[in-house]
Amino acid sequence: MQEYVTVRSLNRHISLLTLLLAWGVHFLFWGIICQTLWWQLRERIVRANLKYILQRILPLSIAVSIVEEAAWVACFPNVPIGHHGWTYLSRLRYYLDSELIDNLVIFWVAFGLFRGIGYYERSREQEYAAVVLESELVNAQLRALRMQLNPHFLFNTMNSISSLMRSDVERADQMLEQMSSMLRMTLDRGDAKLIPLTEEIDFIELYISIQRARFEGVVYYYVAIAPEVLDALVPTMILQPIVENAYAHGVRRTAGEGFLGIEAQAQDGKLRICVRNSGRGLVKPETLEHDRIGVGVSNTKARLRLHYGGSQEFSLREFENGEVHAVLLLPLEYGERLTAKSDGTLYETKDSHRGR
Repeated sequence: MQEYVTVRSLNRHISLLTLLLAWGVHFLFWGIICQTLWWQLRERIVRANLKYILQRILPLSIAVSIVEEAAWVACFPNVPIGHHGWTYLSRLRYYLDSELIDNLVIFWVAFGLFRGIGYYERSREQEYAAVVLESELVNAQLRALRMQLNPHFLFNTMNSISSLMRSDVERADQMLEQMSSMLRMTLDRGDAKLIPLTEEIDFIELYISIQRARFEGVVYYYVAIAPEVLDALVPTMILQPIVENAYAHGVRRTAGEGFLGIEAQAQDGKLRICVRNSGRGLVKPETLEHDRIGVGVSNTKARLRLHYGGSQEFSLREFENGEVHAVLLLPLEYGERLTAKSDGTLYETKDSHRGR
């Protein structure tokens, strides 16, 4: 528009369509040039140092600017307006004098843009590589923790079976079958990090059956799960070491009747799981450091930190009557399958067992 107004003010006739065509071809050429630079010299532009820029890119920018102007002048023999008798070289010299700097500006703006895009892509690639590395590290840590937990659990269970072999072979055989079922469930899960709460509860009920078989005394236990969290996702085997700790330091030391309860419900947008047990209170931290049960508790805390970072809480609280609550607050997440009900009733099972 500026050129059109300037030409008209000099009483020279030129149509707006001709100007639009001329400028369109001009920038079409530059589009082709920039696309070619992107395809052929992209990596070199990104990696170019000052020496390479001065020795290679600077001469290239001048040559490209001259070639583009030469091609444009060849396409429009009637420019400049009012100088129809000029030769091709005269017209080329005229436009180089007036537009070479503009062409160089276009070239170096494109160079800077390509270089900036290259830096951005490299930055994103480095961020992605860092995220992948961090994810692999977390997965490796989780696998290590699970490898630590499984032998620990197997050792305690096999120890219980061994203690029954001489006194009650039938009960020992039953425990062995239950342990086989638990191992099958563990293998079926594979490397799954998160599973529905219902599957974790099924696993825990098998584990409780094993503990009931080895415990001499009266143990009442219950499981109360709110329907809306039945399919909430939890880390695999996250409750087993907590229940094991409740038996070892609580129920097993209870004189007379003991109880163990597992509750789960939604609370303020989070999943709250509480393992309640009777007993003689919490074990001192210094005892846990030298106790095999302490492995399970520390393992649970470490896994929760790796899974959820700071968006989780794990606490152990003792009450005056000796009852202990282990409470987990986890992000409320669901998998693909969701069967939550809305009637507000609880899924609940109760049972009791009197030992020999």
